[in-house]
Amino acid sequence: LQRSHQLKHAAWLAPAPHRLNSSLPMNIGVLFVPQQEAWVVERMGKFHRILEPGLNFLIPLLDRIRYVQSLKEIVINVPEQSAVTLDNVTLQIDGVLYLRVMDPYKASYGVEDPEYAVTQLAQTTMRSELGKLSLDRVFRERESLNANIVDAINQASDCWGIRCLRYEIKDIHVPPRVKESMQMQVEAERRKRATVLESEGTRESAINVAEGQKQAQILASEAEKAEQINKAAGEANAMLVKARAKAEAIQLLAAALAQQHGSAAASLSVAEQYVNAFSKLAKDSNTLLLPSNTGDVTNMVAQALAIYTTLTKQQTVKTQDEAPPACEEPQPPTTEVLKAEKAASS
Repeated sequence: LQRSHQLKHAAWLAPAPHRLNSSLPMNIGVLFVPQQEAWVVERMGKFHRILEPGLNFLIPLLDRIRYVQSLKEIVINVPEQSAVTLDNVTLQIDGVLYLRVMDPYKASYGVEDPEYAVTQLAQTTMRSELGKLSLDRVFRERESLNANIVDAINQASDCWGIRCLRYEIKDIHVPPRVKESMQMQVEAERRKRATVLESEGTRESAINVAEGQKQAQILASEAEKAEQINKAAGEANAMLVKARAKAEAIQLLAAALAQQHGSAAASLSVAEQYVNAFSKLAKDSNTLLLPSNTGDVTNMVAQALAIYTTLTKQQTVKTQDEAPPACEEPQPPTTEVLKAEKAASS
């Protein structure tokens, strides 16, 4: 009894056994199955049932624990292997495989060693998938490559009761010469990008300078246009002001001439202007045009007044012609008119 009690206590305190690597627990009738483990029991050499975590009872000698399957996620290191890409480049590649036992019965009786089978399947699938891709695509499409390997493994391991959760490529080793070529290609690509970026910067700079010059010319032309418009408007306003001032001066002069002694005042003004004009002749130019009677001031004034008088009379006659004729009273017929009428009647 003491020996039996010690065996029970040892089975209860024993650590969780690993799959197919350690000795199987003995059937002592009362067993405690750890969590996330499945114990496959055979009765007289035939599958009987799978023990669930917790307290379980078995019949000694008849029942035997044949397999212990761990239901935890299992991490398997896929050893390094060589693979040839589509462009005939040999690569050394390794990875990590994540598995989980979904059906303990299939994992126990479907395959002899599930871990070894899945590892070999992962290696062969990786070789076939790498053979479909070129070297450049291998580095760009690592995620799709991992997904394809997982799908291929799951299709084959379904009958084994194992599901591949994910596959990750750890390292990809390239031959030294290919690595040097890739490094040169990377440097050339970087130089190309630098040249392209520099040319784009030069182009954008030239475009910005041209746009600035264009805007400057547009603004300068608009400013010149506005200046010319303002200048023309100022000249027009100045001409209007001068014309109005001249008209007012003419009106005032006409009113002054219409007053008493206006002709004498006009004669005096013409004489003063004549003298001032002759005083300025020698100041502006060396070439002078003088009338024959330069010293006869009286004659020049008389001629100017005669022209003024003639224009005034013409204006007066024109005004009278435009005025309507006045109504004349009928005159009595003369004697000669009466005699003519009598002769005509006889």
